[in-house]
Amino acid sequence: MLDPIARGCEAVLRLLTRLHWLGPLVLRLFFGYFWLETGWAKLHNLDGFAARFVDWGIPFPAASAALSAGTDFVGGLFLMLGFLTRFTAAAMGFNMVVAIALVVIKNVAGFDEFVELDEVVYVLIFFWLLMAGPGKASLDTLVARRLGIATPQMRLG
Repeated sequence: MLDPIARGCEAVLRLLTRLHWLGPLVLRLFFGYFWLETGWAKLHNLDGFAARFVDWGIPFPAASAALSAGTDFVGGLFLMLGFLTRFTAAAMGFNMVVAIALVVIKNVAGFDEFVELDEVVYVLIFFWLLMAGPGKASLDTLVARRLGIATPQMRLG
């Protein structure tokens, strides 16, 4: 027989298991909105954003800035919707790796500073989305269901 604390813990774990879809949804909505808003701001000041690319020595600054800003905007929207999530996470993660390699790493003196970079956290979130997928509450899961493709989210219930 379980004691009251164990029963309470078990009940909480059952509830969390039933709500497993909520974590990826909330992450995608807020993280996606962050990127949507960032991309929107960059797209509406593309000349200024491209000028920063010139200062950083990034090749083809106007085209690179437009591609980066567009990736942020469209990628943010797709993340919010859970649409093409794994592809989007890969593209946006690559965008962040390029930002780290060409811009951010120049100001990093050691591993402690590296792991504290916002961009590293972003890459890790994109990696998680790439590996785990969008979760049950997503267009990807809806499309897969319509096409009769089984996904891990569908098997989880």
